[in-house]
Amino acid sequence: QRYTLCVVMAVSQQRTMRWVPLLSALVLVAGSSASLSSSQSMPASRATPALREGQCTNPATCLRLNGGGGKVEFDGIRKLMESEGLSEAAIRSFKNAYEQLVRGESGMIAESSIDPVKDLPTQAEVSKGQVSAERAKELLSKTVVLKLNGGLGTGMGLEKAKSLLAVKGKDTFLDFIAKQVMDFKKNKGDVRSMFMNSFSTSADTKAALGAYPALTGDGWEVVQNKVPKILTTSLQPAKWPARPACEWCPPGHGDLYPSLAGSGLLDKLLAQGVKYMFVSNSDNLGATLDLALLDYFAKCDQPFIMEVAERTEADKKGGHLAVRSSDKQLLLRESAQCAESDEKAFQDVTKHRFFNTNNLWIRLDRLKEVIDKHDGVVPLPMIKNDKTVDPTDGASPKVFQLETAMGAAIESFPGAGAVVVDRSRFAPVKTCADLLRVKSDAYAVTPDYRLVLAPECGGKPPVVDLDSKVYKKVQGLDKMLSLCQDKVPSLKQCSKLVVKGKVLVEPGVVFKGEVTVTNGKDEWLPLKSGTYENTKIAL
Repeated sequence: QRYTLCVVMAVSQQRTMRWVPLLSALVLVAGSSASLSSSQSMPASRATPALREGQCTNPATCLRLNGGGGKVEFDGIRKLMESEGLSEAAIRSFKNAYEQLVRGESGMIAESSIDPVKDLPTQAEVSKGQVSAERAKELLSKTVVLKLNGGLGTGMGLEKAKSLLAVKGKDTFLDFIAKQVMDFKKNKGDVRSMFMNSFSTSADTKAALGAYPALTGDGWEVVQNKVPKILTTSLQPAKWPARPACEWCPPGHGDLYPSLAGSGLLDKLLAQGVKYMFVSNSDNLGATLDLALLDYFAKCDQPFIMEVAERTEADKKGGHLAVRSSDKQLLLRESAQCAESDEKAFQDVTKHRFFNTNNLWIRLDRLKEVIDKHDGVVPLPMIKNDKTVDPTDGASPKVFQLETAMGAAIESFPGAGAVVVDRSRFAPVKTCADLLRVKSDAYAVTPDYRLVLAPECGGKPPVVDLDSKVYKKVQGLDKMLSLCQDKVPSLKQCSKLVVKGKVLVEPGVVFKGEVTVTNGKDEWLPLKSGTYENTKIAL
């Protein structure tokens, strides 16, 4: 009977709903290989989502995971994670995501379930007036700045922490972050700082911070957890003996919360009187600790504030802020959580006007309350990524990598808010085009080591479009600038620069307006010194 059940389901997955009543009866007669007791039925709404969505091709496993009153068999995964030394907080957080997977939840947020965000306070509105030196000192003594620093920048051809890339001269992202914090400590107040590293970036980061010993004291870092990749066929942890490291993956920056709790650093910070945390990406040098925003955060008494910016056409494929219709709670919808049928509305920047900059302000005491209320986790929607277990082998078994987004926690904090900031606080470097932009004079360095848009840019950074076949990796950009002798081409009066092909830029090049440079030959050709304005150049 068990074999018959499996065969029937295997050939009938496209007609699963039709077979559910019969299958339920067969499971009961077959002796409960599906972990259902004789008193339990298997409602179609619970038993079939994973099959309908192709999440589980092993019928018995699907019945076991989706039936039995919704109980998820997690003991084996728990033991696996415990054997790797992962904390209870990390295990519970992954269990929360895994349960969503086996329940057949897609993590999708339907357009029909949300409303656009109408009006939000702006940075200009909340920053009126000066923060006194005494007030600043008081606030900074209760504040910690945390930089997300787990990325290796492999997409840009790096095998080290992306924050070790040189940005201006020889100064790296990490140098700028360190100098910003040291300037605060010297001139404004004794603010704490932390880094959230991965196992891949921890050693490099600590070595690079050797020049700033004040930043590597006790509690200077929290290390991101890892989670098992899940086979699409069985919803069990993947095994890949050829490369065991491929069996694990990072859980996304939503891991901030279990990492803080599981390491004991959350309790330690609270015991030290630290109340406010400012979080941002290490590759976003515009995201500095702003005293006016800190003062506003402290006064408004909100548990969580997200810095958002106005979406443009260039941002339409990224996530956006929304309001859940049922309870008017703010939430974040990422592109992976948008169904294809809702894509037009998702990309309508006049409807959904604000995107998450990933600059967050968190009340640590309220974070502790949320974790305690939800059995040791911050409940975050699961983001499911389809991959192969070995990223270098497309024929290796297909897996789900389960992630969570840090900003999605906004819906777990009743009363959470958002503030609209200008683009000066959002200058992330994800590509070599982004890196060229911040290297150029389009960004200036302030006395307190912030990178800000040059006045000539009029509040809008130049659009830079580099040939992905040549400049996807940083080695290509280095080659382009190899003749410049640290004199990066001027972009502060440039609205758009397009480079196609292998181009060597000589020192003293100035771009103005919209400029396109094309080299159709398969060899590096120089672009002579000079000013190029609203023109198209063929080398």
